[in-house]
Amino acid sequence: MSNIYLLSPTLYEGTISLPMIEFETTASSLNLDGIDTLMFTSKEAVKRADSIDHKWKEFDTIAIGGATKKQIEELGGRVIYQPKEFYGEVLAKDIVELFSNRHILYLRPKKISFDSKSYLAKHDIELQEQIIYKTKCKKYDTNAKPPKESIIIFTSPSTIECFLRNFEWDSSYKAVVIGEATKVHLPQNATYFVASKPLIASCVQKAFTI
Repeated sequence: MSNIYLLSPTLYEGTISLPMIEFETTASSLNLDGIDTLMFTSKEAVKRADSIDHKWKEFDTIAIGGATKKQIEELGGRVIYQPKEFYGEVLAKDIVELFSNRHILYLRPKKISFDSKSYLAKHDIELQEQIIYKTKCKKYDTNAKPPKESIIIFTSPSTIECFLRNFEWDSSYKAVVIGEATKVHLPQNATYFVASKPLIASCVQKAFTI
C-alpha cells in the first residue's frame, strides 16, 4: 500500500502527518456592530473568533462545511443554515436567495479562494468582512519529501501552495483533494481524486481506496 500523507494539522490513523500550514490570529476584536448573522467557512475561523470574543455565540451563523458546523455547535453557537455545496459561486447564490435581508459578517482568513463580497455586491447585497487570521507555510528540509508513489491529501489551496514551496512535485504522486476549489491549484497533469464530501475524513476514505 502506498504511503498516505495528510497535509492538515489533523491526525488520522493510517496516514502520515505532514502539516503544511500554521495559523496566526490577526485581530484583537470582532466588528459585531450592525450585523445579525455571522458566516464561517472553516473550523479554524470559529476557533479564532472564540479566542477573540465569546460574543460571537449570540449571533445566528451560516456554516460552510460539516466540520465548521460541528465546531460552531461544540463551542455553543447556533447554526441556521449549512449549504449542501459551498463552492464560491454556489454559496453566493444561496445567500442571494435566502439571506438578502440579513446583515452578514464573514469572519475570514486573509487569503480566500472566491471573492464572495464582489459577487454579492452585483446583487445589491453588502457582505461585511473581517480578516481575523492568516495562514503561513511551514518549512521542511528536502529529506521530509514524500517518496515516489505516495498519495498526498490536500485539504485547501494553501496546503498545495505550501507543499510546492517545500517540495518539487513528482509525477508518480496521486493527489486527493477536499473539493473543486482546491483541485484547480494542483500542478498541471497531476493525477487527482476528489473526495465525495468536503471533509478530511472523506479525503482519507478516498485515499484508502486508491
